[in-house]
Amino acid sequence: METLMLGFIFGAILQYARLNRFDTIAGMAVLRNFTIAKTISFTIGLGALLLQAEIYFGWADYHIKPLLLAGVLMGGLLFGVGMAILGYCPGTVVISLGQGNLDALPGIVGGVCGSLVFAIAYPSLTPLLGSNLGLLSVHSLLPDNTAFWIAATALAILFMGIALLLHRLQNQGWRWLHAAIGLALLNMLLALPSVAGHPMGASTAFSFAGMSLTGLGDESYWTKIAGPGAWEAWFLTGAFLAGLAFSLYQRTFRITNVPALWVRYYGPNPAKRFSWAFIGGFLLLFGARMAGGCTSGHIISGGMQLALSSLLFAVVVFVAFLATGRIFYRSRGMVSALSSSRSLAINET
Repeated sequence: METLMLGFIFGAILQYARLNRFDTIAGMAVLRNFTIAKTISFTIGLGALLLQAEIYFGWADYHIKPLLLAGVLMGGLLFGVGMAILGYCPGTVVISLGQGNLDALPGIVGGVCGSLVFAIAYPSLTPLLGSNLGLLSVHSLLPDNTAFWIAATALAILFMGIALLLHRLQNQGWRWLHAAIGLALLNMLLALPSVAGHPMGASTAFSFAGMSLTGLGDESYWTKIAGPGAWEAWFLTGAFLAGLAFSLYQRTFRITNVPALWVRYYGPNPAKRFSWAFIGGFLLLFGARMAGGCTSGHIISGGMQLALSSLLFAVVVFVAFLATGRIFYRSRGMVSALSSSRSLAINET
């Protein structure tokens, strides 16, 4: 019940700032909406200082993901491509389904399938992930307290500064900032051993669901993900309920098949949207399993810990995400514009 409630809070925070919406996430991919980038950057910056202090006083421990260089690079690439196409993250997709966005469902199914394929192929894929370079972080590289805190403070100011700069470029209110503070505090709460003892996460739940439903997958991989996967499954259930409850309370619940921004580039055909959502979900979660985490469990949670694997993953994801947005959406928008111009010219003639 406690995990369910924590997931509910997570879902409420994301819904409050519309961070779960396709138009928000895909809007970032085409540089029309900076909400995601602002929120994540400020969360990492503020959370880095707060979480490092929490760890310094002995209230929590590090939970850093190992740096498997090839896995982080290839996984981040697939994750960024999948996120741009799907328009959701592993955590936000369930919230959007709770709000009535039916295109989230094939994304979830695709994600479960992608996770399951990884679980089945795990023994063969493990060597491709590269050597384990260790649990590297700014703290491990700078064991001297003074040097570490100078570096951590500088990085925190940099991340928060980037968020505020993006806000100056595009001022759409301050909900993103409220959400960033909420996510940082929630992650601090989850880090406490008396609460959860580990950071928030979402992608392992998809592996847990796929392997539980089918009985397929490598046994050693099941042993590795069974515990955190079960916890994250309950966490995401709470997030789904938050999406449903708040949309009903605010009277914004709507059954929709195709998001507005998708219609702008690809039209209102649900079959096309659902097909691409499945593909995006598959790539998203396969990539997350290769890299060992997702937006919440790797980029935000790991970024707050100043883990090198997470910071590298974040860079690769956003590069792939923006590149895919430019190719997958903007080229279509240009084609649509050209088609409209030609049709207008013909009609005028």
